[in-house]
Amino acid sequence: MSYIKPISLTAFAFLVLAGGGATLHAQVSTPKEAITAPLAIVKKAPVSENDLKRWSHLDLVKDTIPGMSVDKAYAELLQGKTGKKVIVGIVDSGVDIEHEDLKGMIWTNPKEIPGNGIDDDKNGFIDDTHGWNFLGDAVHENLEMTRIVKKGDDGSAEYKNALAQYEEKSKKVLEDKQQVDFLLDVHNTIKKELNKTTYKLEDLSTITSTDPKVARSKMVMTQIFGNAGPTFDPEAELEDYREQVYDQFNYNLNKDYDGRKVVGDNPEDIKNNHYGNNIVFGPDKEKALHGTHVAGIIAQIRGNNLGGDGIANNVEILTVRAVPDGDEYDKDIALAIRYAVDNGAKVINGSFGKSFSPHKQWVYDAIKYAQKKDVLIVHAAGNDGYNIDETKNINYPNDSENNIKEFADNLITIGAINKEYGENVVAGFSNFGKINVDVFAPGEEIYATVPNNKYKYLQGTSMASPNAAGVATLIRSYYPKLKASQVKHILMDSGVLLPTNVVLGENKEVKPASESSKTAKMVNAYNALLMAEKMSKK
Repeated sequence: MSYIKPISLTAFAFLVLAGGGATLHAQVSTPKEAITAPLAIVKKAPVSENDLKRWSHLDLVKDTIPGMSVDKAYAELLQGKTGKKVIVGIVDSGVDIEHEDLKGMIWTNPKEIPGNGIDDDKNGFIDDTHGWNFLGDAVHENLEMTRIVKKGDDGSAEYKNALAQYEEKSKKVLEDKQQVDFLLDVHNTIKKELNKTTYKLEDLSTITSTDPKVARSKMVMTQIFGNAGPTFDPEAELEDYREQVYDQFNYNLNKDYDGRKVVGDNPEDIKNNHYGNNIVFGPDKEKALHGTHVAGIIAQIRGNNLGGDGIANNVEILTVRAVPDGDEYDKDIALAIRYAVDNGAKVINGSFGKSFSPHKQWVYDAIKYAQKKDVLIVHAAGNDGYNIDETKNINYPNDSENNIKEFADNLITIGAINKEYGENVVAGFSNFGKINVDVFAPGEEIYATVPNNKYKYLQGTSMASPNAAGVATLIRSYYPKLKASQVKHILMDSGVLLPTNVVLGENKEVKPASESSKTAKMVNAYNALLMAEKMSKK
């Protein structure tokens, strides 16, 4: 599936977020200079609003929150040091490059004269001043399984698998549509009763009506609030839910919809490779929400009292718009990776993915090209709660043609954790797998930039990936001689260990942490920089 839509719907899906105030034991891994293990970690409850906005920067020992120790790294390891500027490619839905909290953090093509209508750098892309938009004016798209089913039965196993998944997903979206319509009616009933557009849990207690519909609506919304996090806004999040479900119904699974016709290329021809335009946030800036949030996690200005803080402080965001609302085309992803590499990116973040990849070799070749050019690709593990080591659950793009042996050592796959260290620390939606997920990073309730100078909490492995990419950027900034593969293994080896047992996947099974990922660890900036320092001296 694509990750364009935020996974902010846990309340409506009746998923209980982790909570409580138990005493837990954390095992903190190497390097030894950092923190020794084991340590008793007593969770603070509740988390303050300020801490929540930047919890991924906090430290497990000092703050009792399993952040990446970014603040500690800046305070104790980076004071007085000057890093090298690092270009980070954001392959996503587009980025609002005019956002107030990204000023000075946007890549500008030094070889291109803006707005003169000439391909000054002769790379085939006219006026690509801040990146490129391979989607042109396209916004919505089918899922890849829909595109395969539309082509008809060719007798292949891929077609049969796509058809089975398409029918299952279509049935599910009809059920979701019924639920969202029901919840909209509940929400509108409460708004009318309270005479308010939005409301809090305490407002529900003031409702005394004996009307059966009102009483039922009050009961439903009380349950939803009980399952929601502290940032829950019924008006905004129900609209997110409605949009997600209706977009699946109208576009992602609609065989009569063709989102590609406005682009003007042939998506089956990789040699037809110069198309799109230079408007990197796309035709509707609001639809660049996902990419803008991802960019902010890495690069929003630190310490300016606006929104949240970025992980890296010496970074330029190069935007490549290639991920629609639906599944990305393999061709666009392959060309986007190559574009970012050719324009100097040393880290590329890919917060996208899908279950089928008809032209996966094009993407594999692009990953190998990035490896030759010493570029690290950081990729989201996916939001289905699946074990992606299983062949039926492969999450593309990946770095293995047989789902076991890697063909490149420059791609790292990131799962998501939440802020509650303990058995439930792995986010319920996060994919996992001891072969194909490398390490975890914060991905639940992450506060960052969205278009038009706004900020928002979003969640998904889409948010975990740029958190890890931000730490990779720090390493490449302060230790530029280290290779992409070295940075990958530093992120993996220097992490903080997950608890001995963790709850994993859609079935919420308690399993040894060793089943979660290759490392059973969480990315830690402080430890990573210590390890980078040591490695750089060898």
